Amino acid sequence: MTINKHILLGVSGGIAAYKSAELVRLFRKQGAEVRVVMTKSATQFISALTFQALSGHPVHTELLDVETENAMSHISLARWADCLIIAPATANIIAKLSHGLADDLLSTLYLAATCPVYLAPAMNQAMWNKAVTFENIERLKKHGVKIIGPEQGDQACGETGFGRMSEPVDIYNHLTDTIEPQTPCLQGIKVLISAGPTREPLDPVRYLTNRSSGKMGYALAKAALKAGAEVTLVSGPVALISPENAHLIKVETAEQMYKAVLSEAVNHAIYIGAAAVADYSPIVINSEKIKKQGEQTTILMQKSKDILAEVSALTPPPFTVGFAAETQDLEAYAREKLTRKKLDMIAANWVGKEQGGFDSEENALHVYWAKGDKTLAMTDKTKLAEQLIRLIAERFNNE
Repeated sequence: MTINKHILLGVSGGIAAYKSAELVRLFRKQGAEVRVVMTKSATQFISALTFQALSGHPVHTELLDVETENAMSHISLARWADCLIIAPATANIIAKLSHGLADDLLSTLYLAATCPVYLAPAMNQAMWNKAVTFENIERLKKHGVKIIGPEQGDQACGETGFGRMSEPVDIYNHLTDTIEPQTPCLQGIKVLISAGPTREPLDPVRYLTNRSSGKMGYALAKAALKAGAEVTLVSGPVALISPENAHLIKVETAEQMYKAVLSEAVNHAIYIGAAAVADYSPIVINSEKIKKQGEQTTILMQKSKDILAEVSALTPPPFTVGFAAETQDLEAYAREKLTRKKLDMIAANWVGKEQGGFDSEENALHVYWAKGDKTLAMTDKTKLAEQLIRLIAERFNNE
């Protein structure tokens, strides 16, 4: 997809500034013209020359630029831009924009801009969780500013939590979907998605779970929303921010997910079972912490209820899409599951070393239905989710 747009990128002074170089490259690769504005503190983290080389244009740093006509670069840049994205957006720049301060080129550009404005916050987790930061963000949202991220993870300061700037490809995908929106393929359709792992408690401090991050299910929810669907997301415990405008139902155990999905499925046209639900759960949950005793111990387990099979058995059933994560005989196991559970479609992926899937930002899918199949090549989960949603919409509309 070619993007014939003028993108104005603002870079403020945070360690995540280096990521913004990749953002310039992504936009340029798709045909967009990019101009870069840096705060003085940003130039201490990455050089202006880097952005000049990537964008093909001089980088702007001064509010009153004597080399521009009338020394009013903030006005000309603001009028030139189809979109202003500030990445990283530090706590300082967010506070300045929230209160209408204009003491440098970037903050002045924000006030002068009439185009859509996006911020990708990046800061220490304690700063992000501060009440005043929340108030500043909410104030900007009321003025139409769109917020992308932040994400949870390890930070340069050594701490962990929300505050990491979203990855460049995620920012890029968000912006391209907004400024170059695709025709909604699920407009007004109610879509139910289950995502993430389940936790099966053993005692008050221990539980059995799996390595699912929930990223694929959450990416599918975002993609379905972009496709015009009304989305309900039933989520196991994950460290992800809920997609804006999705109805989120939080659960923990396989039994809780079963009850939530079955109660919602009758009101939805499509169900996508992307959750990694426990196959078995402990028969007995100890009320006290289990103490270390012998060299071995035995835990009696019982089979969990089959959510996919029961959803597909409803009258009438929603268009039901299952997932299969396999380490061998991918197509054989996937097609057997497709037939046995009477699914409309199944998305299967390899798991294991260097295969993507769990704990990975990327994945690939082999999608099967009764009389067809399609392979979706390895890519980031956001793009992959959009491809899968389009394929689901195509099959749903055909049926």
